[in-house]
Amino acid sequence: MPGPVLIVAASDDWPTDRVVVALEGRGIEVFRMDTADFPQRVVLAGRIDQASEWTGELATEQRTVDLSRVGAVYYRAPGAFRLPEGMSGPEERFAAAQARAGLGGVLSALECRWVNHPTAMARAEYKPVQLAAARACGLIIPPTLITNRPEDVLVFATEVGGQIVCKPVASPVLIEDGQLKSVYTRRLRPEDLADLRGIDTTAHLFQNWVSKEHEVRLTVVGERMFAVAIHAGSEAAHEDWRSDYRSLTYTRTSVPEPVAAGMRRLMQRLELRYGAADFIVGPDGRWTFLEVNPCGQWDWIQGATGLPIAEAIADDLQGVT
Repeated sequence: MPGPVLIVAASDDWPTDRVVVALEGRGIEVFRMDTADFPQRVVLAGRIDQASEWTGELATEQRTVDLSRVGAVYYRAPGAFRLPEGMSGPEERFAAAQARAGLGGVLSALECRWVNHPTAMARAEYKPVQLAAARACGLIIPPTLITNRPEDVLVFATEVGGQIVCKPVASPVLIEDGQLKSVYTRRLRPEDLADLRGIDTTAHLFQNWVSKEHEVRLTVVGERMFAVAIHAGSEAAHEDWRSDYRSLTYTRTSVPEPVAAGMRRLMQRLELRYGAADFIVGPDGRWTFLEVNPCGQWDWIQGATGLPIAEAIADDLQGVT
């Protein structure tokens, strides 16, 4: 019997629930925790010496897992540490740093199968790293500019023929006035280029607009690839399909072998076992790589198409190919 699977994810992340159900249905022992529960509801006791690697345990009031027995870790966007009340601001920052280095450090040191290892995820989340790696792996990427200098945007637009988009360099999600908001990819019009005030306030990412017949969400789990064509049913979705989910339709599709080979190289280069990649497929059938999210959503794709992504994640955690 393989060792237990440690799942580190937000307690309310329901796609992770599907992975838990898949694993437990196979008789696999699962220990699930959220870093938000440390240190108040999760206890760590880890030890290392010259004779052995990290041993000890993680424990809640209900369950315990022996660190030396963990066979795999599924790591997916856990919450921020919740510390005891009454701390000052400096005390909270100090305690959070100690928790991150202590709990995070011990877990990161576990020599087992990871989907995905947090250090690999942290590096892969940088879009400049992704684009450079994708290019090196033989995937087609759009001409891209990252800058905070307005005049460079005008030069770039001229060089690529005037059709460019602006998109966030990092996470597109923010909280404003207590509301969760998203910043979507936006195709820039001539009037936008005439007034570039604000560009100098931070880094902005610009890319050449790529003509599209449709887009593809390519979910990669280990050696398996699940490709779904996303068809936009509105003008807003044609610019960024995330802005109008209700207009979208989905169909399963195949992956051209050069793209599949490039993605295999990219995943290996980024040291990822899981990734949600986005491609534009042009009228000529050419696939252009946009990004790969090491923590990208997959559950709605499984629900819309029936593709067995949760089961594939469970397979990969068990080392089943």
